[in-house]
Amino acid sequence: MSQMTRRQILTFVAALPALGPIAAAAQRQFKIGLLDTGLGATFAVPFLRKLTELGYVEGQSIIIERRSADGKPERLNDLAEDLVRQRVEVIVTAGGPAGAAAKKVTQTIPIVLGAISDPVGVGLVASLARPGGNITGNSLMAPDLSAKRLDILHTLAPGISRFAILWDSSNPGMAARVQETKVAADQSHVLLHPVGPRNLEELDAAFAELLKERPEALLVTAEPFTRRHLTRILDFANNNKLPSMFEDSSFVVAGGLMSYGPDYPDVFQKAAIFVDKILKGAKPADLPVEQPTKFELVINLKTAKTMGLEVPPQLLALADKVIE
Repeated sequence: MSQMTRRQILTFVAALPALGPIAAAAQRQFKIGLLDTGLGATFAVPFLRKLTELGYVEGQSIIIERRSADGKPERLNDLAEDLVRQRVEVIVTAGGPAGAAAKKVTQTIPIVLGAISDPVGVGLVASLARPGGNITGNSLMAPDLSAKRLDILHTLAPGISRFAILWDSSNPGMAARVQETKVAADQSHVLLHPVGPRNLEELDAAFAELLKERPEALLVTAEPFTRRHLTRILDFANNNKLPSMFEDSSFVVAGGLMSYGPDYPDVFQKAAIFVDKILKGAKPADLPVEQPTKFELVINLKTAKTMGLEVPPQLLALADKVIE
């Protein structure tokens, strides 16, 4: 063996301690837990797409532990505990009940709220600017959003004076949304009738109540319960020619009349940005909770025609997307 070769070997051996941490970092796999009540791919697909854009590769640099309650909120605590046992680095939740379950089982593992209506009101964070603890993420609350929805319905049919709002009253995160809508209705001098079914039996009773009360328009919140029973809700609204406003454009794609609300895929992608920052060393307590800044109005002209409604040109001009 030549002297030069021995020198190279000695140099390589001397460098091994320095190379160790670099090699370890390059091989590091992060384990991320996804927890939701029943959103499934609606939440996971845009979230994972953004993680890929940020340079993470599932199965290589990240491992995803998916846990969905399949519409049964009572399962969330057990699923959250399982994620803790899996030693995930971050838990990402979709919906208020999932966020509450994650907080209940850990005060140390970082939690990112993928989407939640009112994180301050339900006590998950101290404030939007200074969340504190191990939780941060996205709040869906936005100033004047409920008033804007009522205003759009008034543009569609100026004579409407009686509204109803359908929501899951077992979801405490939506209580602030309903209260916001009540305030907006009072300011507009119109009547608002809330119905809050918590299960399928109560949903049928809510439909019967609405037929009795005869509101002129319906607002429907976007949450796991209404997503799970969307077909029934759409059939009721459309068959009874009840103009309906939804919060998520996917409801309109499925056959609803119109929606005004955050760009949900964009919100879910922002959750991936929070995760990226945390994996790089940021603490949730130092990351302010974000509110949506991108909103879209979507109108389904096919549904409007079926209901015998003529959408005013000024409303069509405001729409970000029109389904024909």
